[in-house]
Amino acid sequence: MTDAANSAAASFGDRLAGVFAEHGRLCVGIDPHAHLLADWGLDASAAGVREFGLRAVEAVAGRAGIVKPQVAFFERYGSAGYAALEDVLRAARAAGLLVIADAKRGDIGTSVAAYAEAWLTPGSPLEADALTVAAFQGVGSLDDPMRFAEQTGKGLFVLAATSNPEAATVQQAVVADGPRAGRTVARAIIEDVHAFNQAQPPHPFGTVGLVLGATVALGDYGIDTAVAVDPAFPVLAPGFGHQGAKVEDVRRLFGAFAPGVIVSESRGLLSAGPGRLAEAVSRRAGEVRASHG
Repeated sequence: MTDAANSAAASFGDRLAGVFAEHGRLCVGIDPHAHLLADWGLDASAAGVREFGLRAVEAVAGRAGIVKPQVAFFERYGSAGYAALEDVLRAARAAGLLVIADAKRGDIGTSVAAYAEAWLTPGSPLEADALTVAAFQGVGSLDDPMRFAEQTGKGLFVLAATSNPEAATVQQAVVADGPRAGRTVARAIIEDVHAFNQAQPPHPFGTVGLVLGATVALGDYGIDTAVAVDPAFPVLAPGFGHQGAKVEDVRRLFGAFAPGVIVSESRGLLSAGPGRLAEAVSRRAGEVRASHG
């Protein structure tokens, strides 16, 4: 890990709590689909996704507190796409937004440590405030990124129960042996993440959170949402808006996990177009705040 890991930084949990208090829980996904680029009058190119991302940042700033660029839509344009993404990440952080890089990285050893350094190192060209990660090789494979995030005041969101139908077979499968034997894979991930967070200094929210789809019946994945945990999980919850989940159902959907839920919406807002996106974000942010009292 780099020397940046040793620098003092406010925890991700502290910063997330501050965003919730000031701007609410809405997270606007920056997903420059080809059809949205066309609808916005932009080319399907690195220049197009850069302009799309910068316009989205401008529309969100001051109206909501969190953005989530989907890395794949930039990556498809190669090095020029990454340069565009760097500009969008930098602009979002300069605007005071909390930035979640939706890259879903996962590996073992020095490889996964390098992913953490790329996305979570202060001053890195790809610096974000948090990163989505996959634990197919086990949550233990993410030990270095989790510790790096804790040291640098950054966050991680581990995929646990995702809304794509193909995921259910794996995520509902039962762990055969070890300390999580008899748990579903999804629940085992949650318990491993909780164990890591509990071992860290106290934060209002844990450094490591979860990705739990808002359209998923969490009980089918063996996930008990009736009991609160301390520290609370940050929960990145995609599926609102276009995918059908409603903001007024957050407490029903997530139970005791609701205090940490980040309401993530992409296409439902982006489809408003560049001229009306700011209005759409303001309206949805107000609805999300109202739903949480």
